[in-house]
Amino acid sequence: MSNVEHEHGPNCDCPDCGDPRSMDFLDKYLTVWIFVAMAVGVGLGYVAPSVTEPIQNLHFVEIGLVLMMYPPLAKADYSQLRAVFSNWRVLGLSLVQNWLIGPTLMFGLAVIFFSGLVPGLPARPEFFLGLVFIGMARCIAMVLVWNELAEGSTEYVTGLVAFNSLFQIITYGVYVWFFALFLPPLLGMDALVTGITTFEITPWDVFKAIVIFLGIPFAGGFLTRYVGTRAKGEEWYDEEFIPKIDPLTLVALLFTVIVMFATQGENIVASPGDVLLIAVPLTIYFVVMFLVSFGMGRGIGADYSTTTAIGFTAASNNFELAIAVAVAVFGVGSGVAFATVVGPLIEVPVLLALVNVALCFQRKFDWPGSNTGSLDASAPDPAAND
Repeated sequence: MSNVEHEHGPNCDCPDCGDPRSMDFLDKYLTVWIFVAMAVGVGLGYVAPSVTEPIQNLHFVEIGLVLMMYPPLAKADYSQLRAVFSNWRVLGLSLVQNWLIGPTLMFGLAVIFFSGLVPGLPARPEFFLGLVFIGMARCIAMVLVWNELAEGSTEYVTGLVAFNSLFQIITYGVYVWFFALFLPPLLGMDALVTGITTFEITPWDVFKAIVIFLGIPFAGGFLTRYVGTRAKGEEWYDEEFIPKIDPLTLVALLFTVIVMFATQGENIVASPGDVLLIAVPLTIYFVVMFLVSFGMGRGIGADYSTTTAIGFTAASNNFELAIAVAVAVFGVGSGVAFATVVGPLIEVPVLLALVNVALCFQRKFDWPGSNTGSLDASAPDPAAND
């Protein structure tokens, strides 16, 4: 469903473009399948909590994420990445959104809901730290799926994810220290970090997550396109090979949702109030980040596909990294780990809804260019050779 493979382009006026009847069965009812997968996962984890151990030992979540990301990365035209990185407006905008606005907004929401400073909302240090862990981890995985479903630029989202991944290696530990340990005492919230003397998030922790969740599918996708196009040609690769692997993204997404929620099914059922409490600031975060980032992308003159890549890159988070770090530091049964696992429970339906919002914006507004990754309507179309 990416803009590269969309036959008519996102600005096409033909009646089938954007028409739900033109979607295949799996895509058309994706919302239903997502909720069914969530229910199956939570039910499985509640009825048979012992499944958590084999899921973790066999790395089912990691396998599902890698398989989920492979088709979008195999679709990407990597010859366009140089143009992506040469556009400093897009890179600068992504930097501001992901490493200034996003972390600050999540910290602010964590303070409002879990610091105890707001009357009627008691202090919940474990949830506060969980949200900080989430907010500082910029997305390197599922953003590729949301972007593809919304017909965003595969090349731009790949470039932005790679850019933010490299930046994340350097900054994640520093950001967690700053927002979780350094800043709260300055704002009179010493109780939030009482009993936590120190914890360490090393660049190696971040690097391992990036290698697993981005490096493996990235290498697989790049090699597949390189070998496939040279052996069989561009036409065969785009028209025959890609349609065969395309369903793997959504199948792997449903599998990942099931196994991820199965690991916390018992806790989710036992504490529905806590789930709802964590859901509120996360929902606010996703919606605000998407709308603000989408507006900023349109404000600098980006076309629809580029703006969509910008919006979803900023609105998504690397829950895999946040969960891994929370479990490593505080343990799998901790409130911090619980808060990070609730994250994808909320992200999946909210970001799925924002996919539909993006497609609505695609039809409603006039966009510069014609299915391009260019910021200038008069500039050559970087996807023209696709």
